Amino acid sequence: MPSLRIALCQVNPTVGDLTGNATLIREWTRRAADAGAQLVAFPEMMLTGYPVEDLVFRRSFVAASKAAVERLAADLAADGLGDLPVLVGYLDADGPPQVSGDAQPGHGARNAAALLHGGGTVATYFKHHLPNYGVFDEDRYFVPGDMLTVVRIGGVDVALTICEDLWQAGGPFAAAGQAGVGLVLNINGSPYELNKDDIRLPLVRRRAAEARAPIAYVNMIGGQDELVFEGDSMIVAADGTLLARAPQFVEHLLVHDVELAETAPHAGDDAQLADGLRVVRRTVGSLPAAPAGPAATGGVIEPVADEAEVWQALVLGLRDYVNKNRFPSVVLGLSGGIDSAVCAALAVDALGADRVVGVSLPSQHSSEHSREDAAELAKRTGLDYRVEPIQPMVDTFLANMSLSGVSVENLQARVRGVILMALSNQEGHLVLTTGNKSELGVGYSTLYGDSVGGFNPVKDVWKTLIWRLATWRNADAARRGETAPIPENSIGKPPSAELSPGQLDSDTLPDYDVLDPILIGYVDGDLGRDGLIESGHDPAVVDRVLRMVDTAEYKRRQSAPGTKISMKAFGRDRRLPITNRWRENG
Repeated sequence: MPSLRIALCQVNPTVGDLTGNATLIREWTRRAADAGAQLVAFPEMMLTGYPVEDLVFRRSFVAASKAAVERLAADLAADGLGDLPVLVGYLDADGPPQVSGDAQPGHGARNAAALLHGGGTVATYFKHHLPNYGVFDEDRYFVPGDMLTVVRIGGVDVALTICEDLWQAGGPFAAAGQAGVGLVLNINGSPYELNKDDIRLPLVRRRAAEARAPIAYVNMIGGQDELVFEGDSMIVAADGTLLARAPQFVEHLLVHDVELAETAPHAGDDAQLADGLRVVRRTVGSLPAAPAGPAATGGVIEPVADEAEVWQALVLGLRDYVNKNRFPSVVLGLSGGIDSAVCAALAVDALGADRVVGVSLPSQHSSEHSREDAAELAKRTGLDYRVEPIQPMVDTFLANMSLSGVSVENLQARVRGVILMALSNQEGHLVLTTGNKSELGVGYSTLYGDSVGGFNPVKDVWKTLIWRLATWRNADAARRGETAPIPENSIGKPPSAELSPGQLDSDTLPDYDVLDPILIGYVDGDLGRDGLIESGHDPAVVDRVLRMVDTAEYKRRQSAPGTKISMKAFGRDRRLPITNRWRENG
């Protein structure tokens, strides 16, 4: 049986940075060549970054992407890597955008992959299955491919596929099985969700059985606005055996020697197969010589616990949002509470303490223990800590305006927001807002107050998970012999906005262990009132919670972006009209 040394390059591209992404490809291809690779694969739309969204409609961007592929092929050859086949995702087009008046049926922008070899493009594949759910809008942007590209490499027929092609039965993988290929390459921009790694491996195994061939699956890592990609690249044998698996949330070169069944050469293209796909065949001539010495083994990295996985996702999402948008540092309010404490710890892990500014903004209602907890967190993490009392500014407002009740509470939050934004303007920091998903769900925030900020690290994190993350992060520090970043008082005390005397969240909201399951069912699971009550929730509490959720849509529409970790994050995943009179209780 022939063997191919496959290198899967799990790397972190940046949307729109064609030059920088091409440089990454060249650097990692060199690393793969130095490891003896005979076939290299990069993630979906690696050259342009993913997702490019409405950049698809700019013909200048499409032209730049196509030109970058040609230039990259020539540069790889000039680097002495021309004999190494390299699969790269990019944006292509074979006609005007579908939204234009001169659009042609069956033609337009393509989510594409190019196999580069010998200074040029040997083969091209266009993604067949286009996802149009959750965060994906690919039917808006792309035209589906109607051919399966099979490339003969070293005596083996290799099928090229892209991301969603793997997530749907039939189509390219069924066609690959009918075509008798010896290997399927699948390049991905598959966003992270908690426990998605538990779904991915069984899915790859099912497709390997459908294709009757091993699958080499490569996924990108990195943050892109709300999305974060965790990698989890892998190679699975035709019988479902996991041969190699990369770690999550880090760049990684997975190199593995795969034993492949030799496939007989075909005289020409095949007739239509599964889903009407026609198989187009190409051939790669010379390959790097088979490496001498022992076989390369990529190893199998076991997934980590849920809390560790989420923490890594949030750290990576925050780090890339800050760095890719070239912010020098971040600033956030430190209340002494659990949410700001977790956000501060995430920021220090993501950026280093020297790039994080924490500001205590006490009012007359701020308890002494909350002030002490904020100072203690700053001491433990080493961030730049400042104290800016807000009461004189609040008093000035109240001396000139007649306000009472909730208006005074909101005024305090808005003064804090003004201070943080002023520091941002003066010193260049990105303001982090710290409201969790439970608070966003029920609108428990002050618009233009505690909701002020350019990014929210915990936007998609339920309150009950916030506590779990804090406990895990402290325990993880203890295991490593380090100082736990989050004060125990911040974890243990009842949550409070401290905007009025003796205030607690429970004065306004159900306890979070009651609230969160209702929100998870309604927001993530799309359960209606009846379904929630059938699940065992109190009808009066359900009615109260759903009323709060439905009337807070206008607040969520104005909220900062934040890293998505769930199946349905506010924003890209969940799109509801603000003006909407439908209520679950009729």
